[in-house]
Amino acid sequence: MAEEEAAEKTEEKSEAEEKPENAVKERPRIHTLDEVRGFAIFCMIFFHAFYSIGVFFNAKWGMDLLMFFMPAEPYFAGLFIAMSGLACNLSHSNLERGVKLGIIALGVTLVTYIMDEISGDGYLISFGILHMLAVGMLVYGLINKYLKLIPSWIGMLLNTVLFFFTYNIARGSVGIPYLFTIKLPEEWYTTKFLFAFGLPDKTFASSDYFPIIPWIFLFIAGTYLGRIAVKKKFPRFMFKKRIPLFAFMGRHSLLIYLVHQPVIFALCYLAGGVMDFFTKS
Repeated sequence: MAEEEAAEKTEEKSEAEEKPENAVKERPRIHTLDEVRGFAIFCMIFFHAFYSIGVFFNAKWGMDLLMFFMPAEPYFAGLFIAMSGLACNLSHSNLERGVKLGIIALGVTLVTYIMDEISGDGYLISFGILHMLAVGMLVYGLINKYLKLIPSWIGMLLNTVLFFFTYNIARGSVGIPYLFTIKLPEEWYTTKFLFAFGLPDKTFASSDYFPIIPWIFLFIAGTYLGRIAVKKKFPRFMFKKRIPLFAFMGRHSLLIYLVHQPVIFALCYLAGGVMDFFTKS
């Protein structure tokens, strides 16, 4: 009997040794975070659909829905940015990710510039959310070792305060809403090439605009939240999948964000063509 137990233990030990190293170190996925990011993408898709239908296709009902949901847009966009910052803690090379996303963002600017030149309908995206995320990844990749010197909760709180303090910088002021505001010099808004930092001049135009300031602070706040996630300090219920659709969208958020606008335009053109066909018939 003792010999059989010894043989079983030896077999179990050999099986454990045969398991790949990454299987032992594999980090459990926090599905709730995927679902939150997926929900943010879901909201952004509908908002951009209403924007396209109302602004580019001149449909009154689309414009009405756009105006109705306009106040909520910064919230789900901010949620997406914070979750993207969180994901930096789960990446091996944020510099590489930032460079790749930056190239994609420049491609978006080029395509929308060509579309805008052809139609003149205001398609141009000079510095949108993809540009900001690319900068965020690059900044985090460069200064991560210094950010680690600050405790997670303090870093998250500090950057959240900075985000709200600088939230209205593109409108010419900083401060805490409803408490105090500081009007910034108008001269700061006369240079054409400072729009990326939240200082656009009067001629600046972008159909999607997320300047580095204030949004970089929300992104960095998300990276501190991600540090807490890596340490597995979240409640157990967050590791369970509850909304498969949002979880899927969260895992593939970048791809979905890249393709959703062309899909929306294609569907709008198709719907418009079908309506014209039946109207003329």
